[in-house]
Amino acid sequence: MNKRIIYKNTDGSIGIIVPANCGLTVEQIAKKDVPTGLKYKIVNVSDISTDRTFRNAWTIDEAELTDGVGEDITIDDINKENEVSEWLQ
Repeated sequence: MNKRIIYKNTDGSIGIIVPANCGLTVEQIAKKDVPTGLKYKIVNVSDISTDRTFRNAWTIDEAELTDGVGEDITIDDINKENEVSEWLQ
């Protein structure tokens, strides 16, 4: 998967999630894995610097985190949502 999920931790540091090919969409992974209540942005892997020398100094304006908010959900919740969506189609 060539996407990354970035978010700002409560201590101000930047979190980056590398989604696995696990049968979930990147959006579902973000909702599940970003800490509850934190905003996130899904970006291309090429948008993330490969130079990790000063990674602790990376910043992001919270206004740029516009793709969603982490939720208190589990994989079981997502599977139930998928079942309902398939049934409604």
